[in-house]
Formats: sequence, C-alpha cells, structure tokens
Amino acid sequence: MNQTINIKLAVRQYRGTNCVYLKFDLDPVFLQDLRKHYSLKYSNTHECYYFPEKEFDYDDFLYRYYDKVYVEFVNNAAQAKYSKDGTKDISLPDGYMELLEIKRYSNSTIKTYSHYFNEFQYHFYNQELEDISNKEINEYILKLIKEEQISGSQQNQRINAIKFYYEKVLKRPKTRIEIERPKKSRELPEILSKEEVKKIINSTNNLKQKAMLLMIYSAGLRRSELLNLQVKDINSKRMMLKITGAKGKKDRYSILSEAMLKTLRVYFKEYHPKKYLFEGIDHGQYSASSLQQTLKQAVARAGIKRRVYLHMLRHSFATHLMEQGTNIRLIQDILGHESIKTTEIYTHVSNQELRLIKNPADDLFNES
Repeated sequence: MNQTINIKLAVRQYRGTNCVYLKFDLDPVFLQDLRKHYSLKYSNTHECYYFPEKEFDYDDFLYRYYDKVYVEFVNNAAQAKYSKDGTKDISLPDGYMELLEIKRYSNSTIKTYSHYFNEFQYHFYNQELEDISNKEINEYILKLIKEEQISGSQQNQRINAIKFYYEKVLKRPKTRIEIERPKKSRELPEILSKEEVKKIINSTNNLKQKAMLLMIYSAGLRRSELLNLQVKDINSKRMMLKITGAKGKKDRYSILSEAMLKTLRVYFKEYHPKKYLFEGIDHGQYSASSLQQTLKQAVARAGIKRRVYLHMLRHSFATHLMEQGTNIRLIQDILGHESIKTTEIYTHVSNQELRLIKNPADDLFNES
C-alpha cells in the first residue's frame, strides 16, 4: 500500500442487519488486512465488500489506516453516523500546522494530529483553547475511553496532539498536561527458527525475490527500509549497508553478510539496478504488496503452516544474534532502536539461557 486508497463508505441493510459497505480499488495487502479485523464478504449486486456494522468502529478504522485511506461517504446514513458535524469547518490554530511541518513530522503524523486536535477543538467549541483546564482535558480523554472505548494507542495519539499545541505551539511547561498514559501491552515477537528461515529463502526460485528476503533477514531491516535501499548504500569493502531516513528519520548502518554479498554479485549481473537496489517496473521502487506476496508464496512452498509476515524475519535476525551471544548494545544499534528496552524484548524469546536449564521432567520420565 504505497498510495492512498480512496474508499467509498455506505451503510445499508442486508436481511434486516445494518452493514458497512466499502468500495475501493483492489489492493491485495489492504484487503488481506481488512479480513483480519472484519467478517468481510463480497456483494456482486453492489460490487463492493461489506460486513456487519456492529463490528465497525469508525475512529479505530481511521486510526488503523490513517496514512493509507481517504474515506468518502456515499449515503446519508453513513454521513450522519460517522462524520463529525462541524469539525470540517474548524481550522487549526495559528502555528499548529506550520510547526508540525517545520519539525518535519511525517505526513501520517500530521494527518493524525490535525484530525484529533480538530475533534478536541470541536468538543470545546464554546471555550477559548488557552482557558481549557488540565482537569477538563483529563475529563475529555476519560469520556472518550469510557463512551467511545478508544484503544490505548489512539488515546496516546490524542494526548500527543493536545500536548503538541500547549507545549510546542504555546510553549507552556510540560507539566501543563498531566494525563495518565495507558500501559502498553507487551506482546512477545513471533520468531522463526534458523531452519525455517533457510527453508523460506531457499524455496524462492526468483533471484531478486530471494535476495530481498535474505537482505531483510541478514540485515534486520524493516519493509520500508528494504524498499528504500539504493545501490550506493552498499559498502562491500566495509561489509556494511547504510539505512537512510529510517524510523524517526534517523540514519544507521547494518551489517552485510558474506552470503548476502555473494547473492548480490550474481543479482547485479542479471538485473543491473540503477537507483534502488531492488527495482520494480521501469526501475521504480519495488512494490510493498509484491514483496508481501513473495513472502507468502515462499512460505507456502517451504511447507510452513503458521502465519509468517515480513517483520518476523527482522525479529528472527535479532533473536538469533542474541542466541549466539552478540552484545545487546550492538543489536540495538543494528536494529536502530532508540531505547535499549525495545531490544531487551528479544531476551524473552531467545532460548540462549533456557537451554542451560535442566528440566526436572527429564529426571522423572527419561530412562537411564
């Protein structure tokens, strides 16, 4: 999903049940993701997808896909239920948008902050922003949590949008807003074994596709980092590659493996990339959806039954580094983690120390 997807949204009844109808140009990655969250079906009559309205939370939908979709309402029922009356007529306060741009926030963050701050302004439409108290802001967030049941991540985004105005635009002290942040749930990353990684990469017959999957694993890259890699970023003499403008708009270096270098030498002779290391049509950037499809096909050919996604290769790389005794600070630098705490999560999935534990069950049931 590289470009914004235009979605036409309607609410209609189907066999006595209110359903949300979504019509959009087919995007396999977006469609696959929708199926994870909704009981999606296709209507031949309306030539669009639909699912029960009771499954739909419009704010969560916008938050999940805020940098990917543009929603257009096509009937009055949807307009009345999901559009925020009046918010489109409210302009952002002077300096808000300008400061977001000066500080080089990403387009997706600018869109999110603007949307949520406009809702905040609409809620307090009869008050001056400078006069809104800390207590009122807390009550506003609490109301959203209780009545609209916003997620923890959305709560954080709304808080950040509000704090940006008071602390950055108005330059008030950071103690101005004291809102309790939601506790982040700690989900352990899913990991592939070395044998599974080898099977997946070796099952790919296409040289370019094999090189892309191997590069993600061998350098611990995010999907966008791989797609943005350029030929000039490869330094074979130092056995390093440069990742430019990664998450947080930071540059970093990662390691270039011997296996990756051998693969690249063969790849260069066959494909002759000009700008991007892995190019698509007319030497443009390779498609994210095509890369995802490449992995899906490779996993199927490898005979792996569980769900595998691209980021699992990065997770697996980090875990395998840890299991072979690599210093955690080096892993942090290679992955580009701002905090060591982010890297420490791999200690919980590594079997480096677990292998040293003698299991008491073996004493009970293993015969000598």
